[in-house]
Amino acid sequence: MVFMLSIAVEVFSSCINLTNIFMVNGVVGMDKTELATLYFFHTLKGIGNRTLWKIKEEWGSFQKCFEADSISLHQSSLSVPIIDTIIDGRRGANPAELLEKLQDEDIKICCVEDDDYPQLLGSTFDPPYIFYYHGNIEILKDFCIAIVGSRTASTYGKGQARRFGNELANQGMVVVSGMARGIDTEAHRGALDAGGRTVAVLGSGIDVVYPPENLKLYTSIGESGLVLSEFPPHTHPEAGNFPVRNRTISGLCRGVLVVEAQKKSGALITADFALEQGRDVFAIPGPINSKNSVGTNFLIKQGACLVSGIDDILAEYGWNNKNNLPQVSQGELLFGLEAEELLVVEALGHEEKHFDILMGSTGLSTGVLSTVLLKMELKGIIQALPGNYYVKI
Repeated sequence: MVFMLSIAVEVFSSCINLTNIFMVNGVVGMDKTELATLYFFHTLKGIGNRTLWKIKEEWGSFQKCFEADSISLHQSSLSVPIIDTIIDGRRGANPAELLEKLQDEDIKICCVEDDDYPQLLGSTFDPPYIFYYHGNIEILKDFCIAIVGSRTASTYGKGQARRFGNELANQGMVVVSGMARGIDTEAHRGALDAGGRTVAVLGSGIDVVYPPENLKLYTSIGESGLVLSEFPPHTHPEAGNFPVRNRTISGLCRGVLVVEAQKKSGALITADFALEQGRDVFAIPGPINSKNSVGTNFLIKQGACLVSGIDDILAEYGWNNKNNLPQVSQGELLFGLEAEELLVVEALGHEEKHFDILMGSTGLSTGVLSTVLLKMELKGIIQALPGNYYVKI
């Protein structure tokens, strides 16, 4: 894997433990009453992702917190403003009706306790407890790669974004971006032109199209791919939302391709998040006299993989088009494995093993082991199972 920092190891380790809280306890979904209460809390002003996690960890369920008396609430670790918001907000509130109205608008909800919550996103530190979506959530189980860049993209940048979106989608990869003007828009369009799949992660509510001229694009993505947002419906696209959105983009993906980026830009923020999450960062070089190339050229100087064609990305993952993959035996796959991969094969044996068990058996660090497991999964040697378990195929 390319361009990783040591900080990614610590963050990755933290997030694995956080995700396992739910998996170990066997929580695989949320009943309708609990989901309605979760949605109600998320609609209250000032209650964001961290507060949702705190409520769940302290109360065990959102319903219990909703039904708690004011004395119990004030004895909790929630801040006074949040407690006042809950007490005021629940007066006359009917969470079931709120959820029903949302469903009437064909807006779906996914929370961290659901089976279809994206595994990669769930492995990040402090993942979104809840998000809203239109379209096919199942595509997030496939190989996702992000394409991001400047809103004020050059003709060159737009062309490259559309080209890579098209070619990566044509290879069977899922192209993820933020549906912003410029690079994002062209990446989505390139994937759609190829008849491929693309995911738009919004910095606004799921029912707020931004920029408004992308309404047709928004509709097309929702019909053949996926549109999602971790912000409650009706949320306007405020500046503070976009770093949060960028973190989710990188969290959903194996790698991030930066096409164009200025010195201080959202694309570089996405690249930073990718590093923290242990993802790969790729960058397309540009003219040294272009302000839109300052960010990408800087990333390359720092160790990002320089990309001049799709083969540079495919080679990093040993990727061939799924329709053209040769049929090989397990013995052929195991031949020529790297030393770390052989350690994993030996440790796995014929039983499924948890990530922590593999780490102890192989002596590999969290970051190295996660990288080796990803490579072996892509080679078809092992399979990742829910709850950070792995098994030899």
